[in-house]
Amino acid sequence: MVKVEDALIARYESKGHRFEVLVDQKLVDLVKSGKNVNVSDYMAADVVFKDSSKGDRASDEVIKEVFGTEDFPTVVTEIVKKGQVQLTTDQRRRMLEEKRRQIIEIISRESMNPQSGTPHPPQRIEKAMEEAKVRIDPFKSAEEQINEVLKAIRVILPIRFEHVKMEIEVPGTEYGKIYAEMTHLGQIIKEDWKNNGNYSAVLEIPAGVQDQLYDFLNKRTKGNVDIKLIK
Repeated sequence: MVKVEDALIARYESKGHRFEVLVDQKLVDLVKSGKNVNVSDYMAADVVFKDSSKGDRASDEVIKEVFGTEDFPTVVTEIVKKGQVQLTTDQRRRMLEEKRRQIIEIISRESMNPQSGTPHPPQRIEKAMEEAKVRIDPFKSAEEQINEVLKAIRVILPIRFEHVKMEIEVPGTEYGKIYAEMTHLGQIIKEDWKNNGNYSAVLEIPAGVQDQLYDFLNKRTKGNVDIKLIK
C-alpha cells in the first residue's frame, strides 16, 4: 500500500455526487493500460470518500446509485478510468521524472545506432529528448509514449529498434553461472552441449544490451567465454 502523503487523489463526479480515492501512481498507469490488478495493493486507504481532505466517506447507498455496485475494486477502477487525478506540484514533478527515466531506459535497451551498429547510451537519448523538447505525459504508460518520443528524437539521433543474435560458448563448468541472467537479458533460441563438454547457445537480445551482455559474461566467467555477433 502507498502512504497517504504519497498518494494521488482520483476524483470523479456524477449525478451531483463527488467520489475520491487515494491511490498509488502505479494503479493509474495499470488501470489506464487496461491491466487487471489487485486494487487494494495500490490504495492508501480502502475507502471511497466524498471529500478525502475532510475524511468524509461516500455512503454505500450513493455508491450503489451511481456505480450500480458497492464492490470496492470495481468502484475504484471506474473512478480512476472516468475521473481526474489531482496532483501536487511535487507529485507531478516526481511522476514526470520517473516516466522520463522509464522511457529512456526502454529506448536505450531496445534501440541501436544504425550507422555504427552500437547502442545509444542513456545520456545521449536524454540529451536528444531535451533538444527535441519532448513532452512527457505523467498519466500515460512509458510504452504508450515510445513512438512519439522516437518520432521527435529521430531528427537528432539516427536510431532504430532492433534485436540481434549472439552466439555464446562457455565450458560446461560456467553454465550455471550465466544461464539465469542470460534468460533475463534475452531469449535463448538455440542451445547445445558440445562433445568437449562446452555449452553453446544462440541468444536473441535487444540491440541496446549488447555491452551489458559482454560485460556480464566476461566478468562472471573471468573471460572464459566465446561471444560472436551473428549477422
